[in-house]
Amino acid sequence: MRYVTLIQADPMTVAADAVLVPAFQGYAPVLAPVVGVGAADAASGPAAAAAPAVVAAGTVAAEAALGDPEQGSLADTLAALGFEGKAGQVVKLPTAALPGEWAAPVLAVVGLGPAPDATPEPTPLDEILRRAAAAGVRALAGTNTVGLAFGYDQPGQLYAIALGARLGAYQFTEYLRPDKLAPARLLLAVATAGGKPTKEQDAAVNRATSVAHAVRDARDLVNLPAGDLSPLQVADKARAIAKYAGLKVRVIEGKDLAEYGGIIAVGQGSANPPCLVKVQYSPSGAKTHIALVGKGITFDSGGLSIKTATGMSTMKTDMAGAAAALGAIRAAARLGLKVKVTAYLALAENMPSGSATRPGDIITMKDGHTVEVLNTDAEGRLVLADAITEAKADKVDAIVDIATLTGAQIVALGHRVAGVMGTPAERDAIVQAAGVAGEPMWPMPLPEHLKSGLETAVADLANVNLKERSGGMAVAGLFLREFVGETPWAHLDIAGPAFNEGEPYDDVPAGGTGFGVLTLVAYLQSKSA
Repeated sequence: MRYVTLIQADPMTVAADAVLVPAFQGYAPVLAPVVGVGAADAASGPAAAAAPAVVAAGTVAAEAALGDPEQGSLADTLAALGFEGKAGQVVKLPTAALPGEWAAPVLAVVGLGPAPDATPEPTPLDEILRRAAAAGVRALAGTNTVGLAFGYDQPGQLYAIALGARLGAYQFTEYLRPDKLAPARLLLAVATAGGKPTKEQDAAVNRATSVAHAVRDARDLVNLPAGDLSPLQVADKARAIAKYAGLKVRVIEGKDLAEYGGIIAVGQGSANPPCLVKVQYSPSGAKTHIALVGKGITFDSGGLSIKTATGMSTMKTDMAGAAAALGAIRAAARLGLKVKVTAYLALAENMPSGSATRPGDIITMKDGHTVEVLNTDAEGRLVLADAITEAKADKVDAIVDIATLTGAQIVALGHRVAGVMGTPAERDAIVQAAGVAGEPMWPMPLPEHLKSGLETAVADLANVNLKERSGGMAVAGLFLREFVGETPWAHLDIAGPAFNEGEPYDDVPAGGTGFGVLTLVAYLQSKSA
């Protein structure tokens, strides 16, 4: 994944193998954000409100080359190719067929969708730009150098474009031959009065680079096959990331893990031992300590309550919560946020064997709770509960756990929207951060009447409610709440959004998505002193 380089250039003069420009749905006038002479003069209709007042240098020449907007010569060509400006739609044109002299041989146009003020529930412009940049760069895979001439120059807008471009350029390359690798070099064109990018613009793109790296790390971890990513191998990955980002790491394993009954119970059926990894970022001046607790089941067979073959096929992804927590703390350190963060990665492989936990076994958790394990495939809540107890012992100010926890989340909210539960203030803070980050999350309740389903005559708690299948996402949240105590807490169930089994869309690739990293970073920024 290459860095994004800021350049001072007009769309026609970007020296790249392809230049990418955006267009709103209806694109009237033609590509107003890029080739217009200003928001008031160049744009009309829905695109007018979203067109920037500052546009790329030399736009008068570009406008002349592309044709009179009122005549719509480029618009006619785009229409003939079926381009409507829908979000993520991309068409490519040889610039040799266009008027004027172009430095790039290919012009690609990416749809932005409706302008922000043209829909009942408008999408923020920054989110529109991020998704469009990702879709456009992904469509240009195999292109060595891509120039992004979006015409938006404010730092927040540049952050969104640069982040989207980096996310769209993502490839999981671990097992590909070198000749199959095609990461694009990304050139982000800007226009400034001084003739070069400002410090604020440079800083925005550097922030995007740090966050994109964090998302990439999370995606890579989720995409690695379980045979190459045991719990202790995740610990090694955490050490490498920590060394790069200047973080401290402690790995609790072997005899030191003996008191962590939940983690031990889940991992004892595997030849690969479990562990708890603590990664800490402690900047000077921080006034708040946040715990990020991530579920890290490196492979989930279901244990003796074994999954079906189909249900098991993507279970290398069951450590996506731990991957997101690790990515987020890396980003916090690289961004220099003034908030203390500890990531707790609860790592185990859930396998069936003669030593595996049996349904009906009773285990003693780290905090002393006894739990009757009625279903060994409800293992994530067991490892999370021990990690939450560890976070409480560290006297953190708030706990955020993130996990691919329940199939019930997918039933309730689908594959693209995560559920958020917890104490109201912290739950709402996460939902607000998700809105800033552009990751779809929805606040969910924790109905008290469902708690009775976790009652058992032989232990403090059961790990599932076998009598009633409904409300499974909330029941898992209620189980975790028993270990949180009075600490402010949010629980993110990302079972659906963590892995995309379909085609790429927006800034989401096929495979591991890194979902949750952007939200956690936005949340930590809101807590920064």
